[in-house]
Amino acid sequence: MASATQLVEAFSACFLSSFNTRLIGGADEPLYLPAKSNDSAAIYFRFDYPSSALHEVSHWCIAGHERRLLEDYGYWYESDSRNLQTQKEFEKVEVKPQAVECILYWAAGLSFRVSVDNLSIPDYDAKHFERAVMSQVGKYIVYGLPKRAEVFSKYLLAQRLPGQVLNEFLKRQYENYCR
Repeated sequence: MASATQLVEAFSACFLSSFNTRLIGGADEPLYLPAKSNDSAAIYFRFDYPSSALHEVSHWCIAGHERRLLEDYGYWYESDSRNLQTQKEFEKVEVKPQAVECILYWAAGLSFRVSVDNLSIPDYDAKHFERAVMSQVGKYIVYGLPKRAEVFSKYLLAQRLPGQVLNEFLKRQYENYCR
């Protein structure tokens, strides 16, 4: 099981020199800041939570070059007081990042579950969202991951289980999840 410190070290090994980007824990709130002058870009995650680190990394793995030039990739975020309509909009944009996050979790040896990130709807049934995320996981396994997600997943898996082939590992994880 990967700790936040191990994830930070792994991220640096994979991306600090090639993308000039650091993963930094201890933040009160997650935030992405693009590189400025001599400073690296920074992905801040909450406290020392591996779950927050992997979630933020998943957004970074998907963000294209132009998005990585914008604070928080230029995305909107509404706190956990979303109504049903804004919750559905939130879920539409979260399917791909959470699918990448799921794969990163598996590679790191962690258990994944989708996050609706909304405490104001306590009885909310997220099964449809979970199905959409897992469907996207299946597509990534068949058609390939975004390149940075693939690099990071392979690195995390190699740290835990040297010699494992990522795609074969993911197929087994997916089959076990779908049972």
